Amino acid sequence: MKPFLILQLRPETEAADDEFAAFLRMGGLEAAEVRRVRLDCETLPAGLELDDHAGVIVGGGPGCVSDPPETKSPVEARIEAAVLGLMPQITARDFPFLGCCYGIGVLAHHLGAPVSKARYGEPVGTSACRITPAGRDDPLLAGLAPGFDAFVGHKEAVQALPDGCVRLMDSPACPFQMIRHGRNVYATQFHPEADAAGFETRIRIYRHRGYFRPEEADDLIAMCRAAQVTEPAKLLRNFVARYRRG
Repeated sequence: MKPFLILQLRPETEAADDEFAAFLRMGGLEAAEVRRVRLDCETLPAGLELDDHAGVIVGGGPGCVSDPPETKSPVEARIEAAVLGLMPQITARDFPFLGCCYGIGVLAHHLGAPVSKARYGEPVGTSACRITPAGRDDPLLAGLAPGFDAFVGHKEAVQALPDGCVRLMDSPACPFQMIRHGRNVYATQFHPEADAAGFETRIRIYRHRGYFRPEEADDLIAMCRAAQVTEPAKLLRNFVARYRRG
């Protein structure tokens, strides 16, 4: 069985470790079934071949694809370049890919669609996501409710559907909650791996990164604890089940 390649973009060890554990737990994966690369502190292995993997999963991070290059730290620039460097192969070959939050910006940017902070950003919390008519028959959404809450928190967003993509999910605040390019390249604006405990960890870690006022952190944590978020993890499990055997 080929491993899934999990690319992580978070430079904070606690956040990265928590996210990685969530991908395993929510995706029904064992550690032996994945190959983890933390792009903040390591480079992609030399000679990396997509064919050696069942699929690629990209996590979230505090960076923004749309930020001017001169404002990005060397680490942020290196992380972004590494992920974008894989996208031509992934889209050209229609290789199994699931980009979560930051990943939808990476995919759209690679495909030439506008990604910016002009519209559709969502505050930290939950978003009422809905499956579109085009998404009803998609295998990754099999068994999910037609509408459900998911954890979000993003400053930038895709502003127009990229060429070659289908919109699978939307929400009142953000029309591009999930898209698919070709048959096997997916990206979500929401976090399919996140639960209340995981989002509480991120709220603590990113309370000074401009997502919300620092004094709002306790109220946001209480809101997350009270939220009913159960459906998004099914999407992640469907991705794993569909591609784990190649």
